[in-house]
Amino acid sequence: MARLLAIDYGTKRTGIAVTDEMQLIASGLTTVPSENLISFLKNYFTEEKVELVIIGEPKQKDGTHSRVEEEIKKFIQKFSEMFSEMKMDRMDERFTSKMAFQTMIDSGLNKKQRQNKALIDEISATIILQDYLYNKK
Repeated sequence: MARLLAIDYGTKRTGIAVTDEMQLIASGLTTVPSENLISFLKNYFTEEKVELVIIGEPKQKDGTHSRVEEEIKKFIQKFSEMFSEMKMDRMDERFTSKMAFQTMIDSGLNKKQRQNKALIDEISATIILQDYLYNKK
């Protein structure tokens, strides 16, 4: 089997998480500057077999899309042009940043470590991917 990859897209940084090859466990991979995301993915896809990319879909409490959705749509357009053979899906990412922050607290990270926004993005991507795995069964 191939891996699944999740993206928590942000205007500045993007968190990335992947599964193992059996698609059982979601793990944080990295955070990259959003302007370097396509290049990062190009390199990653040459090194690892990826079956599906899940892109977080940020929504407000009332279900409407958040402001960053317009930027995500632009990214999806570029992604589709560059990786036309790659399957893609969306996953509601409501509250993932809050859940990521709580995970950092529960893990015993100190206040300075919890201010690491890149780590929050990576954990958020992992939560998106874990939710996707849970909901696809």
